Amino acid sequence: MDMDLSLLPQAASQLRGALSNLYFAAARLAPAGDRERNPDLDARAALVDQSYYRLLRLVNNLSATRYMSEEPLPLRDRDIVEFLTELFARAASLAPLRGLETRLICAADRHICAFCPDALELLLYQLLSNAFKYTPSGGLITIELRLVGKRVLLSVEDTGEGIPPERLEALFDSYHQAENPAPPSQGLGLGLALCRGIAQGHGGILTAESHPGKGSRFTFSMPDRLSGSNLSDLPFDYSGGFNRTLMALSDAMPPEAFHIRAR
Repeated sequence: MDMDLSLLPQAASQLRGALSNLYFAAARLAPAGDRERNPDLDARAALVDQSYYRLLRLVNNLSATRYMSEEPLPLRDRDIVEFLTELFARAASLAPLRGLETRLICAADRHICAFCPDALELLLYQLLSNAFKYTPSGGLITIELRLVGKRVLLSVEDTGEGIPPERLEALFDSYHQAENPAPPSQGLGLGLALCRGIAQGHGGILTAESHPGKGSRFTFSMPDRLSGSNLSDLPFDYSGGFNRTLMALSDAMPPEAFHIRAR
């Protein structure tokens, strides 16, 4: 039976309050000053921080299930090259902790088009999280922006383990895998379903191609257009003052990323 997605943001709101209480209680037990002086305490507290970031990421994804509706997203005109460059820089700063190399390829120095910044950030971080998670040390993650005809194409490519062909067809589905669940290493579920919803909300599509043992490439394609509006849309994300990028990639990061000295 399909899940009623409208209930998830309400559940997320309640979970967020409980998580905040747990986090601040843990912070009182291991204050930053004590962590700075005691590496062993810092290492143990980092595991708590990592768990909190992962849970907060999940809660934000539950809140973002509104992107899985059939309603178009609120778009604003913005320089997508600038947007992508800033996001790439934040993600690339964490890549060495996974032993990964990163590369950004842009077809232009500047390009104004209509998109929803918060939603597109979520889509890219979801794809980057999977790429970081399933690419072994020494691998390469590439983000590429292309302008083809009247379309904007954004892709995230990795040199990771790849996806078996039989999984590609249902890759973007969620809540429909009880009879034929995917192995945990494939990461099928809410994240990619959200990405598909975000693509559709832009009037676009999300496609995947993969070669087992060689890596995967996800491509988001949307119309190259202007909305005539530069008003900010309503943000879905709640980072509570924490590192947004570390939270978004927390599923793929090692515990060392959460040490007090790494912040």
